[in-house]
Amino acid sequence: MKRIDTSGMSCPQPVLMTKKALEENPEGLDIIVDNKTARGNVDRFLKNAGYKVTIREQDDTYLIEARK
Repeated sequence: MKRIDTSGMSCPQPVLMTKKALEENPEGLDIIVDNKTARGNVDRFLKNAGYKVTIREQDDTYLIEARK
């Protein structure tokens, strides 16, 4: 599964990177974010796009798993 790291980026950049990566990998994606705002925005975007979302907290980051 493709993984993108959006650590250090503020919104809307994590959502835009997620959208672009999903165009190339429509079956799913793993996204790393490092703040709650990005976590919430990416989560909302993925659910609205029809993906099943799982979020795991890892140290100071969140791993968001999106699957069709």
